[in-house]
Amino acid sequence: MHTKTLTELVTLLHSKQLSATELAQHYLNRITASDLNAFAHVDPEQTLLQAAHADHLLSQAHPHTLTGIPIAHKDIFVTRHWRSTAGSKMLANYTSPFDASVVEKFNQAGMVTLGKLNCDEFAMGSANENSYFGAVKNPWDKRAVPGGSSGGSAAAIAARLTPAATGTDTGGSIRQPASFCGITGIKPTYGRVSRFGMIAFASSLDQAGPMAQSAADCALLLNNMAGFDERDSTSLEHPAEDFCREIVAPASSQPLSGLRIGVPREFFGPGLAADVEQAVRAALATCQQLGATLVDISLPKTELSIPVYYVIAPAEASSNLSRFDGVRYGHRAASYDGLTDMYKKTRTEGFGEEVKRRILVGSYVLSHGYYDAYYLQAQKIRRLIANDFQEAFKSCDVIMGPVAPTVAWDLGDKADDPVASYLADIFTLSTSLAGLPGMSIPCGFGQGEKNSQRPVGLQLIGNYFSEARLLGIAHQYQCATDWHTRHPAA
Repeated sequence: MHTKTLTELVTLLHSKQLSATELAQHYLNRITASDLNAFAHVDPEQTLLQAAHADHLLSQAHPHTLTGIPIAHKDIFVTRHWRSTAGSKMLANYTSPFDASVVEKFNQAGMVTLGKLNCDEFAMGSANENSYFGAVKNPWDKRAVPGGSSGGSAAAIAARLTPAATGTDTGGSIRQPASFCGITGIKPTYGRVSRFGMIAFASSLDQAGPMAQSAADCALLLNNMAGFDERDSTSLEHPAEDFCREIVAPASSQPLSGLRIGVPREFFGPGLAADVEQAVRAALATCQQLGATLVDISLPKTELSIPVYYVIAPAEASSNLSRFDGVRYGHRAASYDGLTDMYKKTRTEGFGEEVKRRILVGSYVLSHGYYDAYYLQAQKIRRLIANDFQEAFKSCDVIMGPVAPTVAWDLGDKADDPVASYLADIFTLSTSLAGLPGMSIPCGFGQGEKNSQRPVGLQLIGNYFSEARLLGIAHQYQCATDWHTRHPAA
């Protein structure tokens, strides 16, 4: 059962060949047997209660398409019946009195929650090694990182511990782990999916999105996730649409005929590993065989996206995380001398090293005398980065390239060098800064004895509100290839 797609599981559930309870129990058994550390909290009793309710809904007329389908949520979304920790000691025992908007929507559809997925603390990281609950292992090679910060989500789907998961993408945290674990994930246009109930990292960048085996699966999930939410001030009022409308069988041998694919020359420079470039070039060649035309384009501010992001994101993080002070909820130091000492000890004990590093950077760039020199300048360059994309879209319909410069690296390899980890986000940051939709789909594996079992992802970037088209293009590629159907042998 665990190798089936969402569409196949929907058919089995709605035809009564399988019950939601049987399906949930099957995945719970797999989770129990796993040693990947992908889940931060599992509560079988709550899961099976939801499954029983889903079976009741399935017995009624016209159940929701997703009723009975299991899903797991990145532990950055607050939930009523499972702990909501954001991967941090600060919230290690916190249970929310309400559900995040995304969780609420899936519950209303009758989906069954399998648990909360491990993630980098407060979504800060590119390897899923910054979690208070320990690192997540990549199911393709347990020596490797799964990517971050949605590494638990990506690893769980790749290992078939869940058929669907939620993730968040601030600077690439859906796309990069999707690439490293050989699954499909999409970051929608900023504001498409409500941020209400999503524990904030960088408010102008954070965006929720679905992760699953295929583009068709992600389209089904996005149909239920997207929509205006008056509880979220950054939510966009945009007409509802069907993201599955371009998930169709190929009408000819060249279903991408007429499509112009922009290939940024900055994405294929000296820093790109040879095996990643070979896999991505092969994927582009497949798109050509399907009728698409490759167009050489330039995104000249790509290199600047790293310093811009690592000024803006920490600045917003330092503001958002100021609420974790030991007064209202979360961790509080056991002993202290006065209010100021309580703040200091609580935050020192409650936050991990990477979170503290970003809070310090953010506080510095927002401080008097440095705001204009750093934060304001970064926001100006951010606008120039967005303009580069709009100029590129004058000559192409979609942009494609690598998700990351390399395949997944070994656990611990970059733990002592945070800058090296930051540089791994070079191809994803600009999309997030511009607020554009982007996705990763599997397109091959690395080379050599060490990397041959480590996946490579192809990145697709579209203009604002082009998610349906991106998903349709990805679906046509996946109809012509089988990378998305492969899973770790174990």
